[in-house]
Amino acid sequence: MTTIVYSQGVIAYDSRTTRGTTITDDDKEKMVLVDGVHFIFSGCTCDFQALRDAYFGRKPSAEIEASGFALDGENLYLIGFDDKTGLWKEEVDLDRPHAIGSGAAHAFTAIDMGATAVKAVEMAIKRDNCSGGTIRALSVPRTPNK
Repeated sequence: MTTIVYSQGVIAYDSRTTRGTTITDDDKEKMVLVDGVHFIFSGCTCDFQALRDAYFGRKPSAEIEASGFALDGENLYLIGFDDKTGLWKEEVDLDRPHAIGSGAAHAFTAIDMGATAVKAVEMAIKRDNCSGGTIRALSVPRTPNK
């Protein structure tokens, strides 16, 4: 799966992809920029495009087993897809940390101990075999009082 963490204005994420317990890639770029929106995904890589398309209003032709973050301007959303209700999108409170993916529990523990987003992903990689590879980061722009 993966580990994606938002904390203190930074989104950090790993680059490992797996198929079951097999590592298929340790250098997958999980962030993609489409129409000014940065997407960082977790879940089945074959569903990433379908979730991206759903974000822009296209109806998927099959079940989507992916979730992720969408940085749309200065707004950060946690996104996913439910077969009954469609795309769900929850605005992330930028004053609180968030983590998703198979290493999320480890990342939250690291954040609780004072880790940055990047360090939290690094610590999750130590304990979660579905997270690994290169750690990448993206700054989240914030205006004062937001």
